[in-house]
Amino acid sequence: MYYLDKRLQYPVRVESPDPIYARQLQQAIGGIEGEIRVCMQYFFQAWGNRAPTTKYRDMLLHTATEELGHIEMLATAVAMNLENAPTKVQEAGAADAIVGAVMGGENPRHIAEGMLHKHLLSSGMAAFPGNADGAPFDMSHIYASGNIAADMYCNVAAESTGRVLAVRLSNATNDPGMKDMWSFLIARDTMHQQQWLAVIEELGGHAGTLPIPNSFPQSEENQKYNYSFFAAARDGAPPPDGRWTSGPSLDGKNEFSLVQNEPMGEEPVLGPARPDSAAQAEQIG
Repeated sequence: MYYLDKRLQYPVRVESPDPIYARQLQQAIGGIEGEIRVCMQYFFQAWGNRAPTTKYRDMLLHTATEELGHIEMLATAVAMNLENAPTKVQEAGAADAIVGAVMGGENPRHIAEGMLHKHLLSSGMAAFPGNADGAPFDMSHIYASGNIAADMYCNVAAESTGRVLAVRLSNATNDPGMKDMWSFLIARDTMHQQQWLAVIEELGGHAGTLPIPNSFPQSEENQKYNYSFFAAARDGAPPPDGRWTSGPSLDGKNEFSLVQNEPMGEEPVLGPARPDSAAQAEQIG
Protein backbone atom coordinates (compact mmCIF):
# COMPACT_ATOMS: atom_id res chain seq x y z
CA MET A 1 0.00 0.00 0.00
CA TYR A 2 1.33 3.43 -0.87
CA TYR A 3 0.56 6.89 0.37
CA LEU A 4 0.59 10.19 -1.49
CA ASP A 5 2.22 13.45 -0.51
CA LYS A 6 1.78 16.08 -3.23
CA ARG A 7 5.01 17.85 -2.31
CA LEU A 8 8.19 16.97 -4.22
CA GLN A 9 10.91 14.99 -2.49
CA TYR A 10 13.38 17.79 -3.33
CA PRO A 11 12.80 21.23 -4.90
CA VAL A 12 12.79 21.42 -8.69
CA ARG A 13 13.24 24.79 -10.37
CA VAL A 14 14.17 25.91 -13.87
CA GLU A 15 15.37 29.43 -14.56
CA SER A 16 15.87 29.13 -18.32
CA PRO A 17 13.46 26.63 -19.95
CA ASP A 18 15.16 24.55 -22.63
CA PRO A 19 13.16 22.08 -24.77
CA ILE A 20 16.31 20.33 -25.95
CA TYR A 21 17.32 19.71 -22.36
CA ALA A 22 13.82 18.38 -21.74
CA ARG A 23 14.58 15.74 -24.35
CA GLN A 24 17.83 14.83 -22.62
CA LEU A 25 16.03 14.56 -19.28
CA GLN A 26 13.78 11.92 -20.79
CA GLN A 27 16.74 9.52 -20.79
CA ALA A 28 16.88 9.79 -17.01
CA ILE A 29 13.17 8.95 -16.84
CA GLY A 30 12.67 6.19 -19.40
CA GLY A 31 16.14 5.27 -20.60
CA ILE A 32 17.82 2.00 -19.71
CA GLU A 33 19.87 3.91 -17.12
CA GLY A 34 16.86 5.82 -15.83
CA GLU A 35 14.64 6.05 -12.78
CA ILE A 36 11.73 3.95 -14.08
CA ARG A 37 14.21 1.12 -14.55
CA VAL A 38 15.60 1.15 -11.01
CA CYS A 39 12.20 1.83 -9.46
CA MET A 40 10.61 -1.20 -11.11
CA GLN A 41 13.71 -3.33 -10.53
CA TYR A 42 13.66 -2.70 -6.80
CA PHE A 43 9.90 -3.22 -6.55
CA PHE A 44 9.98 -6.56 -8.34
CA GLN A 45 13.02 -7.70 -6.38
CA ALA A 46 11.15 -6.86 -3.19
CA TRP A 47 7.87 -8.43 -4.18
CA GLY A 48 9.62 -11.69 -5.02
CA ASN A 49 12.07 -11.73 -2.13
CA ARG A 50 12.08 -14.92 -0.05
CA ALA A 51 14.18 -15.10 3.10
CA PRO A 52 13.88 -15.95 6.80
CA THR A 53 14.03 -12.19 7.46
CA THR A 54 12.05 -9.48 5.68
CA LYS A 55 14.65 -6.74 6.15
CA TYR A 56 16.00 -6.95 2.59
CA ARG A 57 12.49 -6.92 1.18
CA ASP A 58 11.62 -3.95 3.36
CA MET A 59 14.79 -2.09 2.36
CA LEU A 60 14.06 -2.62 -1.33
CA LEU A 61 10.50 -1.36 -0.90
CA HIS A 62 11.70 1.79 0.84
CA THR A 63 14.20 2.54 -1.92
CA ALA A 64 11.80 1.68 -4.76
CA THR A 65 9.30 4.12 -3.27
CA GLU A 66 12.02 6.77 -3.09
CA GLU A 67 12.69 6.22 -6.78
CA LEU A 68 9.04 7.00 -7.55
CA GLY A 69 9.75 10.41 -6.09
CA HIS A 70 12.75 10.78 -8.38
CA ILE A 71 10.58 10.04 -11.43
CA GLU A 72 8.18 12.74 -10.26
CA MET A 73 11.02 15.24 -9.88
CA LEU A 74 12.33 14.56 -13.37
CA ALA A 75 8.85 14.66 -14.91
CA THR A 76 8.37 18.04 -13.24
CA ALA A 77 11.73 19.20 -14.63
CA VAL A 78 10.71 18.16 -18.14
CA ALA A 79 7.43 20.06 -17.90
CA MET A 80 9.19 23.14 -16.55
CA ASN A 81 11.75 23.07 -19.35
CA LEU A 82 8.84 23.00 -21.82
CA GLU A 83 6.95 25.74 -20.01
CA ASN A 84 7.71 28.51 -22.49
CA ALA A 85 8.98 26.35 -25.32
CA PRO A 86 8.02 27.35 -28.89
CA THR A 87 5.33 25.33 -30.63
CA LYS A 88 6.19 26.30 -34.20
CA VAL A 89 8.96 24.75 -36.24
CA GLN A 90 10.56 28.06 -37.15
CA GLU A 91 10.79 29.07 -33.48
CA ALA A 92 12.63 25.97 -32.27
CA GLY A 93 15.85 26.94 -30.53
CA ALA A 94 19.23 25.65 -31.60
CA ALA A 95 21.58 23.63 -29.37
CA ASP A 96 25.34 23.94 -29.44
CA ALA A 97 27.37 21.70 -31.76
CA ILE A 98 28.47 19.32 -29.01
CA VAL A 99 24.91 18.61 -27.91
CA GLY A 100 23.95 18.10 -31.54
CA ALA A 101 26.72 15.56 -32.02
CA VAL A 102 25.84 13.68 -28.84
CA MET A 103 22.22 13.45 -29.87
CA GLY A 104 23.19 11.67 -33.07
CA GLY A 105 24.61 14.29 -35.37
CA GLU A 106 21.21 15.64 -36.29
CA ASN A 107 20.50 19.26 -37.06
CA PRO A 108 19.94 20.87 -33.64
CA ARG A 109 16.72 22.45 -34.88
CA HIS A 110 15.42 19.03 -35.87
CA ILE A 111 16.25 17.74 -32.39
CA ALA A 112 14.24 20.49 -30.78
CA GLU A 113 11.37 20.23 -33.24
CA GLY A 114 10.98 16.44 -33.16
CA MET A 115 10.90 16.02 -29.43
CA LEU A 116 8.93 19.21 -28.91
CA HIS A 117 6.23 17.82 -31.17
CA LYS A 118 6.34 14.54 -29.24
CA HIS A 119 5.89 16.38 -25.94
CA LEU A 120 3.19 18.60 -27.39
CA LEU A 121 1.14 16.14 -29.42
CA SER A 122 1.39 13.06 -27.20
CA SER A 123 1.72 14.47 -23.70
CA GLY A 124 0.66 18.10 -23.75
CA MET A 125 4.09 19.61 -23.04
CA ALA A 126 4.76 17.09 -20.29
CA ALA A 127 7.05 14.14 -19.64
CA PHE A 128 6.26 10.64 -20.87
CA PRO A 129 7.58 7.17 -19.95
CA GLY A 130 10.15 6.97 -22.71
CA ASN A 131 13.77 7.71 -23.46
CA ALA A 132 15.46 10.64 -25.19
CA ASP A 133 14.59 9.19 -28.62
CA GLY A 134 10.91 8.84 -27.73
CA ALA A 135 11.00 5.04 -27.43
CA PRO A 136 8.74 3.87 -24.59
CA PHE A 137 10.30 2.11 -21.63
CA ASP A 138 9.54 -1.59 -22.14
CA MET A 139 10.71 -3.16 -18.85
CA SER A 140 13.26 -5.35 -20.68
CA HIS A 141 16.07 -4.16 -18.40
CA ILE A 142 14.43 -5.13 -15.10
CA TYR A 143 16.53 -7.70 -13.27
CA ALA A 144 14.85 -9.53 -10.43
CA SER A 145 16.30 -13.02 -10.16
CA GLY A 146 14.99 -14.14 -6.78
CA ASN A 147 18.62 -14.45 -5.63
CA ILE A 148 19.41 -11.65 -3.20
CA ALA A 149 23.15 -11.57 -3.95
CA ALA A 150 22.67 -11.58 -7.73
CA ASP A 151 20.11 -8.82 -7.40
CA MET A 152 22.45 -6.69 -5.30
CA TYR A 153 25.24 -6.93 -7.85
CA CYS A 154 22.71 -5.96 -10.55
CA ASN A 155 21.65 -3.00 -8.43
CA VAL A 156 25.23 -1.77 -8.05
CA ALA A 157 25.52 -1.81 -11.85
CA ALA A 158 22.18 -0.03 -12.26
CA GLU A 159 23.08 2.73 -9.82
CA SER A 160 26.55 3.06 -11.36
CA THR A 161 25.28 3.56 -14.91
CA GLY A 162 22.51 5.78 -13.56
CA ARG A 163 25.05 7.99 -11.79
CA VAL A 164 27.14 8.20 -14.96
CA LEU A 165 24.06 9.45 -16.83
CA ALA A 166 23.18 11.87 -14.02
CA VAL A 167 26.67 13.39 -14.06
CA ARG A 168 26.51 13.78 -17.85
CA LEU A 169 23.12 15.50 -17.60
CA SER A 170 24.43 17.77 -14.87
CA ASN A 171 27.37 18.68 -17.08
CA ALA A 172 25.00 19.38 -19.97
CA THR A 173 23.22 22.29 -18.26
CA ASN A 174 24.17 25.65 -16.82
CA ASP A 175 20.75 26.21 -15.27
CA PRO A 176 21.26 26.69 -11.48
CA GLY A 177 18.00 24.95 -10.64
CA MET A 178 18.80 21.92 -12.72
CA LYS A 179 22.32 21.81 -11.27
CA ASP A 180 20.83 21.81 -7.78
CA MET A 181 18.38 19.02 -8.62
CA TRP A 182 21.20 16.90 -10.00
CA SER A 183 23.36 17.52 -6.93
CA PHE A 184 20.61 15.82 -4.91
CA LEU A 185 19.96 12.95 -7.32
CA ILE A 186 23.67 12.24 -7.76
CA ALA A 187 24.05 12.16 -3.98
CA ARG A 188 21.26 9.59 -3.75
CA ASP A 189 22.99 7.47 -6.41
CA THR A 190 26.11 7.55 -4.26
CA MET A 191 24.16 6.27 -1.26
CA HIS A 192 22.40 3.58 -3.21
CA GLN A 193 25.67 2.20 -4.57
CA GLN A 194 26.93 2.02 -0.99
CA GLN A 195 23.63 0.51 0.16
CA TRP A 196 23.69 -2.44 -2.20
CA LEU A 197 27.39 -3.07 -1.55
CA ALA A 198 26.63 -3.01 2.18
CA VAL A 199 24.10 -5.81 1.67
CA ILE A 200 26.73 -7.84 -0.19
CA GLU A 201 29.14 -7.24 2.68
CA GLU A 202 26.48 -8.26 5.19
CA LEU A 203 25.92 -11.46 3.21
CA GLY A 204 29.61 -12.27 3.55
CA GLY A 205 31.20 -10.19 0.79
CA HIS A 206 32.77 -11.89 -2.20
CA ALA A 207 33.85 -14.84 -0.10
CA GLY A 208 30.37 -15.41 1.26
CA THR A 209 28.29 -14.73 -1.84
CA LEU A 210 30.42 -16.01 -4.72
CA PRO A 211 29.91 -17.97 -6.81
CA ILE A 212 26.23 -17.14 -7.17
CA PRO A 213 24.18 -19.10 -6.34
CA ASN A 214 26.29 -20.29 -3.41
CA SER A 215 23.72 -23.03 -2.76
CA PHE A 216 24.98 -25.05 -5.73
CA PRO A 217 27.75 -27.46 -4.62
CA GLN A 218 31.00 -26.49 -6.31
CA SER A 219 32.09 -30.11 -6.18
CA GLU A 220 29.77 -30.62 -9.15
CA GLU A 221 31.61 -28.03 -11.26
CA ASN A 222 34.36 -28.98 -13.67
CA GLN A 223 37.27 -28.35 -11.32
CA LYS A 224 39.74 -27.88 -14.16
CA TYR A 225 38.08 -24.77 -15.55
CA ASN A 226 36.12 -23.03 -12.78
CA TYR A 227 38.88 -20.47 -12.02
CA SER A 228 40.73 -20.37 -15.37
CA PHE A 229 40.93 -17.36 -17.65
CA PHE A 230 40.59 -18.48 -21.27
CA ALA A 231 43.00 -16.70 -23.62
CA ALA A 232 41.54 -16.61 -27.13
CA ALA A 233 44.26 -14.91 -29.20
CA ARG A 234 45.81 -17.04 -31.95
CA ASP A 235 48.42 -14.59 -33.20
CA GLY A 236 50.92 -15.15 -30.42
CA ALA A 237 49.88 -12.02 -28.58
CA PRO A 238 50.10 -12.49 -24.82
CA PRO A 239 46.79 -12.45 -22.92
CA PRO A 240 46.05 -9.47 -20.68
CA ASP A 241 47.95 -9.85 -17.43
CA GLY A 242 45.64 -8.88 -14.59
CA ARG A 243 44.28 -9.80 -11.20
CA TRP A 244 42.10 -12.41 -12.89
CA THR A 245 44.97 -14.52 -14.31
CA SER A 246 46.93 -15.50 -11.20
CA GLY A 247 46.75 -15.47 -7.44
CA PRO A 248 43.87 -16.35 -5.12
CA SER A 249 40.35 -16.08 -6.47
CA LEU A 250 38.16 -13.33 -5.05
CA ASP A 251 36.09 -15.82 -3.08
CA GLY A 252 39.27 -17.34 -1.62
CA LYS A 253 38.29 -20.82 -2.73
CA ASN A 254 40.86 -21.45 -5.47
CA GLU A 255 43.68 -19.96 -7.54
CA PHE A 256 43.26 -18.14 -10.82
CA SER A 257 45.04 -19.71 -13.77
CA LEU A 258 45.59 -19.03 -17.45
CA VAL A 259 44.50 -21.46 -20.18
CA GLN A 260 44.94 -21.11 -23.94
CA ASN A 261 41.48 -21.61 -25.35
CA GLU A 262 41.53 -24.62 -27.66
CA PRO A 263 38.69 -26.67 -29.18
CA MET A 264 37.68 -29.54 -26.93
CA GLY A 265 34.77 -30.71 -29.04
CA GLU A 266 34.22 -31.76 -32.64
CA GLU A 267 32.83 -29.72 -35.50
CA PRO A 268 29.04 -30.00 -35.27
CA VAL A 269 27.42 -31.80 -38.20
CA LEU A 270 23.65 -31.65 -38.23
CA GLY A 271 21.41 -34.26 -39.82
CA PRO A 272 19.31 -33.60 -42.93
CA ALA A 273 16.31 -31.31 -42.82
CA ARG A 274 12.92 -32.84 -42.10
CA PRO A 275 10.71 -33.49 -45.15
CA ASP A 276 7.98 -31.31 -43.64
CA SER A 277 10.32 -28.39 -42.80
CA ALA A 278 9.91 -26.55 -46.14
CA ALA A 279 13.67 -26.75 -46.72
CA GLN A 280 15.22 -27.10 -50.16
CA ALA A 281 15.27 -30.61 -51.65
CA GLU A 282 19.08 -30.62 -51.45
CA GLN A 283 18.86 -30.11 -47.69
CA ILE A 284 16.45 -32.94 -47.10
CA GLY A 285 18.76 -35.45 -48.74
